[in-house]
Amino acid sequence: MTRPVIAIDPGITGAIAVLNDRGGLIEILDMPTSAVTVSGKIRNVVSAPLLATMIRANDPSEVWLEKVNARPGEGPAGAFTFGRGVGVIEGVVATLGLPLTTVIPAVWKKAMHCPADKDGARTRAMQLFPTCADLFKRKKDDGRAEAAMLGRFALGKTPSTNN
Repeated sequence: MTRPVIAIDPGITGAIAVLNDRGGLIEILDMPTSAVTVSGKIRNVVSAPLLATMIRANDPSEVWLEKVNARPGEGPAGAFTFGRGVGVIEGVVATLGLPLTTVIPAVWKKAMHCPADKDGARTRAMQLFPTCADLFKRKKDDGRAEAAMLGRFALGKTPSTNN
């Protein structure tokens, strides 16, 4: 059996998708977080130990990560937390000695015929993974949807290639 591929939509509400070499969804994991106090406020941050455990448990051949920038209108604290989370993901993957590929959203979304909006991403994921549609039914499941489609993109299983 070939080792799976992991695709990650970063951020506190992001997700980790584990796919087999045929583009089938093995598992979707919500981004593991832990609470920390920053300037007297409790914030969730990406948990490096939990992320490492999740990735190691799936023994992937490679990891793909959505390459993102600060989001428009986001405050300094949110931008810092988001950037820190991406750094944690990159650090965990490097520590585990796994190959990491990053891709900007515009590239994989175009190939997967995925709308830019979050509801559109969930709808598209339900079309591409009909037997797993329940995983994408909630409004907050957009990170799951994007991770799953990024995984299909990583494997070259785009709708236009009919793989």
